[in-house]
Amino acid sequence: MPKETLRIRGARQNNLKNLDLDLPLNELIVVTGVSGSGKSSLAFDTVYAEGQRRYVETFSPYARQFLDRMDKPGVDRIEGIPPAIAIDQTNPVRTSRSTVGTMTELNDHLKLLFARATQLYCRGCGQPVRRDSPDSIVAALLARAGRDGPRALVTFAIEVPENFTTAEVEQLLAQQGYTRLHARAGRRLEVIQDRVRLVAAQRARLVEALEAALHHGRGRVSVHALDEAGNAGAPRRFSSELHCADCDIHYQEPTPNHFSFNSPIGACSTCRGFGRTLGIDYGLVVPDGARTLADGAVKPWQTASYLECQGDLMRFARKRGIPVDVPWKDLTREQQRWVLDGEGEWEDGVWYGARRFFDWLETKSYKMHIRVLLSRYRAYNECPVCAGARLKPEALLSRLGSRENAAAVMRPEERFKPVGVMLAEKTWRGLPGLTIHDVMRLPLELAVRFFDGLDLPGLLDEATDLLLGEIRARLHYLVEVGLGYLTLDRQSRTLSGGEVQRINLTTALGTSLVNTLFVLDEPSIGLHPRDMQRVIGVLHRLRDAGNTLLVVEHDPQIMLAADRILDLGPGPGARGGEKVFFGTPKQLLRARNSLTACYLRGEQTVSGASMGSDSIDRFAAGKPGRRKSIESDPIDTFLEIRGASAHNLKTVDVRL
Repeated sequence: MPKETLRIRGARQNNLKNLDLDLPLNELIVVTGVSGSGKSSLAFDTVYAEGQRRYVETFSPYARQFLDRMDKPGVDRIEGIPPAIAIDQTNPVRTSRSTVGTMTELNDHLKLLFARATQLYCRGCGQPVRRDSPDSIVAALLARAGRDGPRALVTFAIEVPENFTTAEVEQLLAQQGYTRLHARAGRRLEVIQDRVRLVAAQRARLVEALEAALHHGRGRVSVHALDEAGNAGAPRRFSSELHCADCDIHYQEPTPNHFSFNSPIGACSTCRGFGRTLGIDYGLVVPDGARTLADGAVKPWQTASYLECQGDLMRFARKRGIPVDVPWKDLTREQQRWVLDGEGEWEDGVWYGARRFFDWLETKSYKMHIRVLLSRYRAYNECPVCAGARLKPEALLSRLGSRENAAAVMRPEERFKPVGVMLAEKTWRGLPGLTIHDVMRLPLELAVRFFDGLDLPGLLDEATDLLLGEIRARLHYLVEVGLGYLTLDRQSRTLSGGEVQRINLTTALGTSLVNTLFVLDEPSIGLHPRDMQRVIGVLHRLRDAGNTLLVVEHDPQIMLAADRILDLGPGPGARGGEKVFFGTPKQLLRARNSLTACYLRGEQTVSGASMGSDSIDRFAAGKPGRRKSIESDPIDTFLEIRGASAHNLKTVDVRL
């Protein structure tokens, strides 16, 4: 049976010269050649463009009116083209809502997993918060009571409504048979449901009492152990809802949207899921730490419009004994805080501080010149509510995994503590598992280790197991293509073109597409040679799944791993656009008229400069020439960089 092919006839897009090609489907085909020889014109502007155009033509006329018109590429005909996907180096993302996690769809999987498989811990006491049932309460009481269980008092609380008196409520309770009260506290009555011994023989009676107490107590019940004299001890509180009975804190039922910063349900209400807020940067307000207060350390007060504020600062500083002739950087933290925060309102006749000055300016921001002034001192600061986690604090109380799982990838002191948690630092660090923000901050290679070692409770359903398997597979794909150093919360707009392309490649692999044409633009860009085999493995896996890959590439490792190589040339621009060679890598190594083959065989090398046009012309004329090494000129001038610290650079000094 003949193999299916992608037939191209008369391709003349850009500098292509009526190319006729039969590209076998379900193979890895590398398109190579000198720069400007027509590689992208063939792969993207012809093959991919025609695939996209035909896909759009399947839409209804109503749907097509909302899409840009797609012109037919310069080609006589293309037959047998499958649905096409282009994975290039462009990074169109500009919003900070897009991260590595959203690009790879791992955020969608993680929010489902956290909604199903995590344990919620109380922010007040650090105890697990779970729904109690009569059976689970009995099991906990009997396990703690031992063989000779004490007698216990089962009680529930009733709040007296505003339109009733306490006596009226007690009368209503007596009519239902509740004549004994354990305690009164204001308009709160604690009613005795039953006295029962905590032994297995009394299990049925205990369950019945707890069911009734939970019903009348609106899901809350207390159990007091009685001593030999019949005195009640400290209560053990239980709740049938997500409610910490000890701290009396109610929690919402976790849903997937609670763990998504792109959902209004889960996004921090202050920063709306961005992790940053726009405010005044006091580093811009006091830009020069060597200046004194008298010399104008506070920059906005040095203009004629606000010179009065500078005078107020000098007057109040002398009253408070704040030195005005000492550099700002030498002032104590308390003195600097006094200058910025002040003591009170201006109307009170005290120092108002720089902060209240800017608050006052905000009330005048309807004026153009005030908005211009404020813009000079604005900057994005970490959100004070979520501390950059983007989520509401309650979502950061759910934890996944055990202490061993968490300790294997993150030290306790590195774990994120949400704002509003009332636990001691030691208690918080001792909690098992990781929050979703901790998982987002893990490098992908550590995230692989965390999820590979994760053991979920056996009570979870099969769908959760499938979910965990999908997360593990996608993380492994990302590490395989050399992206193990990235984190899931890394913003997409900060990624390089090569990183974006490899992420899109693994996303395509994770979606299990088949019978698809993938057009890639140099996936080896930015990748260390030691990781090249990993990318090749991903490309082969896509091919083995029944897909066709058309890859524009110059890297020898990827070229030699291809099923076929198409070499375009022989030169750039008008001298290119022709088929120089098409066949297997072994056949290319024997080709005598291919410049690419000469480099692969080692007959030509490049050192320090590009190959000259005279050499390209010689190859175009069929005269490859002899082995040649191009040496660079002696270097006598340099570009020096000192203390580079952007992103992950650590005070780098380099001389180029």
